[in-house]
Amino acid sequence: MAWAYLVVAGFFECGWAIGLKYTDGFTKLVPSLLTVSAMAISFWLLAVAMRTIPVGTAYAIWVGIGAVRVAILGMVLLGESRDMMKIVCLLLIIAGIVGLKLVSLSQGAS
Repeated sequence: MAWAYLVVAGFFECGWAIGLKYTDGFTKLVPSLLTVSAMAISFWLLAVAMRTIPVGTAYAIWVGIGAVRVAILGMVLLGESRDMMKIVCLLLIIAGIVGLKLVSLSQGAS
């Protein structure tokens, strides 16, 4: 269950990172409230996941999930570049996330 919490925490991490773009420096009330809510949920779920998953693994995966999703949403929603090297680098991050999960499984973390 800890891994499910960690994945959902990564999705909320992406939500608040993208949300920051729409808060206009926390001057817009609704985007600011949604962004702060996503932050709180993300951190809480990360903390719950860390009860079982080692801190280094959990944090790296949380950041990786968020970073990949933010980069993809930046390309889709915000018109950021989609060059091949950027995509290759995102794939390397995904490979690192999968690798950390596999290593964690082989070490007995649930």
